[in-house]
Amino acid sequence: MSMFSWLSYDFMKYAFLAILIITPLFGLMGTMIVNNKMAFFSDALGHSALTGIAVGVVFGVNDTNISMVVFAIVFALLLNQISSRVAASTDTVISVFSSFSIAIGLAILSKGGNFSKYSSILVGDILSITPLELWYLLVILLVTVLFWLFGFNKLLAVSLNRTLAKSRHISVAWMENLFAVLTALIVMLSIKWVGILIINALLILPAAAARNISENMREYHFFSILFSMFSGNLGLIISYYVNVATGPTIVILASIIYFITYWWGRHNHI
Repeated sequence: MSMFSWLSYDFMKYAFLAILIITPLFGLMGTMIVNNKMAFFSDALGHSALTGIAVGVVFGVNDTNISMVVFAIVFALLLNQISSRVAASTDTVISVFSSFSIAIGLAILSKGGNFSKYSSILVGDILSITPLELWYLLVILLVTVLFWLFGFNKLLAVSLNRTLAKSRHISVAWMENLFAVLTALIVMLSIKWVGILIINALLILPAAAARNISENMREYHFFSILFSMFSGNLGLIISYYVNVATGPTIVILASIIYFITYWWGRHNHI
């Protein structure tokens, strides 16, 4: 069997292209999610996909992707508003809303014992991606890159010191909401192929690993994207030859990279 025999199948070519698009997205967004300690936020967004599907079922929406995206955007903006207004810790607020959202989604989708037909979204299937869906991912990648080019400095200022950002005439609420919406779009457009159970790990692990060894923001972004793309592409190839699910394989590789960089970072700072 040739080393590149997997490229002879169209579904593997599409999956490979999807990985090339998704992993830089995760690498970029993950840096700010880790910086802002928003792991709970992205995890809650992932779980809200179930509720988005349930809302679509209730209202008779044929394309559940639409209901997922709309619900996730509303959910993200609502979380932002409540987190900035209540006295309780942000993690607590997000956990409460996430739990409530998941419960509603599961209750609706499990009615009549029909949940089994939605269970595939829990683990995802990158091999089922279509050329049209690749275009959707490419568009969101371009949007993200543009946002990073023109808005990253403002977003970084907000994440470091909200008061200082306001003094420099940066609209804090606007930047936070834009970032929340962009995160929601990326999560929802990727979740069908990545899976609810592991999408947060793919967002967090490469950035967390990069943070272990980076000395400045440029290195932080570079290593996060590098680790994300490396684990994504190698995970796809390994999963093909070993015949296991692609998503979990990628997460295992990303986790190994994290542990290696954690050891390396500690070793070089002693």
